[in-house]
Amino acid sequence: MNVVAHRGYSGVYPENTMLAFRKAVEAGSDGIELDVQLTKDGTVVVIHDEKVDRTTDGSGAVRDYSFAELRKLDAAKTWNGKYPKEAIPSFEEYCEWAATVNITTNIELKTGLVYYEDIEQKTIDIINKYKLEKKVLFSSFNHSSLITAKKIAPSIPAGALVEEAGLVNAGFYCKKYGFEFYHPSYKNLNDEAAAELKRHGIGINVWTVNSMAELEKMYAWDIFGVITNYPAVCRAYCNGMLKRDAEIARPV
Repeated sequence: MNVVAHRGYSGVYPENTMLAFRKAVEAGSDGIELDVQLTKDGTVVVIHDEKVDRTTDGSGAVRDYSFAELRKLDAAKTWNGKYPKEAIPSFEEYCEWAATVNITTNIELKTGLVYYEDIEQKTIDIINKYKLEKKVLFSSFNHSSLITAKKIAPSIPAGALVEEAGLVNAGFYCKKYGFEFYHPSYKNLNDEAAAELKRHGIGINVWTVNSMAELEKMYAWDIFGVITNYPAVCRAYCNGMLKRDAEIARPV
């Protein structure tokens, strides 16, 4: 079961910052989940909310800032001085670093509320520049964005991200539209849904798993990956379970 750090190691470090991404790798994550949007001058940047208010010391919409203006904001604001100032990274800055480490990247295209013009092409151009095509996958709540990305780069996997209520017959849906993965909330994944997805050969990446009870449930279902704010805890659990399973399988 892959351990995917949600916005980096966001349970302990400022989300979607290079600090959180580096710490996710140190924690033994298999992957990093991050979010991309566009600035006023067309730069692909890594930030979750469509507005900067919650995570920085600024206010207003991401799309109303130039990249230079956005870089002046402090993305560590919510940690009340625990960490020095962290800048909002460009996606290119992230990719330049990601090309040097053993990590996969789940790129969420944030086009559900703001449909950024050509964000799919711009993002893929950067992926190609750093030769990361085999180390990334796309996800989005806006599935038309995934279809667009698939048309541009058919070999890059895509995951249908859904709200907490989930989607009935998700396996059939994903297979029909060429999505290799399904990304549900842990709250509404059940035995029936997991079995239906597996029948259609669809991988399951579940968000956001932060409790031991839910982690144990995901492991029992043998899902592809868990997206978590606490990758070190999840990594330790998975390693322990692998060791246990190996001991059980060992001949007496």
